[in-house]
Amino acid sequence: MKPHLLALAACVAASTAAHAQPKEEWPARAIRIVVAFPAGSPGDTAARIVADAVGQALKQPLIVENRPGAGGNIGAEAVARAPADGYTFLEAPDTIVTINPAIYRKLSFKADDLTPVVALANFNQMLVCSSASGLRTLAQLRDQARKTPGALSYASGGQGVPGHLAMELYLSGAGLDILHVPYKGPSPATQDVLAGQVPCGYLASPVVAPYVAAGKLYGLAVSGTARSVQAPDVPTMQQAGVAGYDATFREMLFAPKGTPDAIVARMNQEVARALALPEVRQKLRANDLDPLPEPPDATARRLREDAAKWNDVVTKINLRVD
Repeated sequence: MKPHLLALAACVAASTAAHAQPKEEWPARAIRIVVAFPAGSPGDTAARIVADAVGQALKQPLIVENRPGAGGNIGAEAVARAPADGYTFLEAPDTIVTINPAIYRKLSFKADDLTPVVALANFNQMLVCSSASGLRTLAQLRDQARKTPGALSYASGGQGVPGHLAMELYLSGAGLDILHVPYKGPSPATQDVLAGQVPCGYLASPVVAPYVAAGKLYGLAVSGTARSVQAPDVPTMQQAGVAGYDATFREMLFAPKGTPDAIVARMNQEVARALALPEVRQKLRANDLDPLPEPPDATARRLREDAAKWNDVVTKINLRVD
C-alpha cells in the first residue's frame, strides 16, 4: 500500500477507535456546588443537607463552596462561566434569574446562561422587629411609618435579595416610606436587629424564626401563604391584613447553559429522590425549608412566571442597583 494510503488508513482506524470508546460515565469525579450566599443562609443549609444524600446516590462527593456577594451575582457569574460538563452547579434563590436581571444595571451574565435543574425547597421571608422597637404587629408598624415617614428603617440580606423585594412589595402597595439598610447576608442583618441597631428586618425565615420562637425577636408576618413551622404563631402577610400578598421564594439548583440534558435530568432525579427521604425532609423542615421538587420543564415555566411578576414590581418601584 502506498505511504499516503497507509497514513489515511491509520487516521481512519484511529478515528473509528476513538468513536468506539465509550464516553466517560457521569459523574466520574467530585461535583462542585457553588452557593451564592454566605454560610448559614437558607441556600447554604439546603445545599449541605441535600449534598450528602445525593453524593451517596451518585457515588461521588458533592463539595459545597460559598461564593457570596452582590445579591448572589458573584456565585452566579462563576457558574455561568464554568464548563458545562456537569461538574459545577449553582445553589441560589430563584431571584438570581427572576429579579437580578431586572434590577442590576451591570450584570456579567444573562438569565439564560443558567439552566434550571431543580427546586430544592420553598422558603419565606419574615418581617421581624426588636424588643426595643416596641413594634409587635404589622398594623403597629404601618401606623408608626405613617406617623413619621422615613424615620423607621429595616434590614435585609442585601440589595435585590428576597427580603428586600418582599418588603418593597408591601411598602409600594401600602404607600409607606421605610428606609432600607442592606447587609451582606441575612445572618449579620439579624444580629444587628437583635442588638437594636436597626429596629426591624425582612429576613429569611429559616434564619430569624428560631429567635422569634425564643422570644428574642417579634415576628410580624411571613411573606408566603403558609406560616413558619418554627414560629407558627406568626401570621402570613395576608392574615395580617394585606390582601393578595404572596412572596414565596425557592432555593434552586442551576447548571451552566449547555450542560447535557441527560445530566440535568439525572441530577433532577437524584435530588428529588434525596428530598423524598424522611431524614432529609425532616432536616429541611426543621430549618423552615419546604422541599417541593418538580421536573426541569415545570421549574423553568415557574421561573418565567415569577420573572414577569417581579418585573412588574421592579418597574413600579423603579428599583435599580449599580
